[in-house]
Amino acid sequence: MAYRAVVVGAGGISGAWFPPLNAEGVDVVGVVDLRLEAAQERIAKHELPHAEASTDLEGTLKRLQPDFVVDLTVPDAHCKVTTTALKAGCHVIGEKPMANSMEEARLMVRTSEETGKLYMVSQSRRWNGTHATVQQALCGGVIGDLTTANCAFYLGAHFGGFRDEMPSPLILDMSIHHFDLVRFFTDKDPVAVYAKEFNPKGSWYRGDVAASCIFEMSDGMIFTYMGSWCAEGCHTSWNGDWRFIGQWGTLLYEKDQQPVGQVVAGKTMHEGFHQPLEDIQPEPVEVPHGGQHGAIRELLAYLNDGTMPQGECHDNIKSLAMVFAAIESSAAGQRVEVKVL
Repeated sequence: MAYRAVVVGAGGISGAWFPPLNAEGVDVVGVVDLRLEAAQERIAKHELPHAEASTDLEGTLKRLQPDFVVDLTVPDAHCKVTTTALKAGCHVIGEKPMANSMEEARLMVRTSEETGKLYMVSQSRRWNGTHATVQQALCGGVIGDLTTANCAFYLGAHFGGFRDEMPSPLILDMSIHHFDLVRFFTDKDPVAVYAKEFNPKGSWYRGDVAASCIFEMSDGMIFTYMGSWCAEGCHTSWNGDWRFIGQWGTLLYEKDQQPVGQVVAGKTMHEGFHQPLEDIQPEPVEVPHGGQHGAIRELLAYLNDGTMPQGECHDNIKSLAMVFAAIESSAAGQRVEVKVL
């Protein structure tokens, strides 16, 4: 059975979605954008024989009755597009971040519940073989019970445009990736945070483009996050450089390379100042379909057999809550509990 989809938003990110939709045999029956010519261009470029271009979302959904909607609009529009599609009887898969506020995000979750339709957010970095390797190793206990996770993210990013004017460009636009990754890697959820956003000397951004955060996570784990988008030289990868500490050792994930680490020999305490250590290198995990393609496949699995996908809204809202709790903590200058629903 070929599922029918309407794609909303024909901007640059849509180029990452049309090829896997086509590869999975999804029948894209409509492309909606504020600019009709943009929708028409995408239809022509990706050879979508059954798709019609439109600027009217509600009318298109009523007329075409797709199985699901792909929301690729700007974050400001996510709440309106997603709730409209859910109320029209469509499942929804959308780009991150879920929403521009926790109030909007909670409304989207409630609408999913009230309509009985799935809403999932594509956190594309979850569908990555190296990330799956880290996750399997940590959750498999390779270094014992986790106590600490550290992430460092430093780039000199000269975007120009809207990011230069945002009040919290790093936390709002980028850190959602790292906050979601720590939840994915460790299977821990946020409890509270103390954060400080700032705008370093020499910054070309108007808003606070650097931050240091201390998150209290479930099971007593502490997650520290340090990042900047105006740090010239010695860049980390876009995924950040990570250190995980457990009761028996440490695992490193740096420069997008396969994770390596060390554990106490035999995972048994020995006499002496330093414990004897053994090198570890977790077995790589293969992820056949990465990024947006992986997200689409999980959505289709849900439609076929009900298997709940990663990024389902009740789960993804926890990552978004970390973003807004960090911003709130910085503004208040104090520890803030992470409130989800």
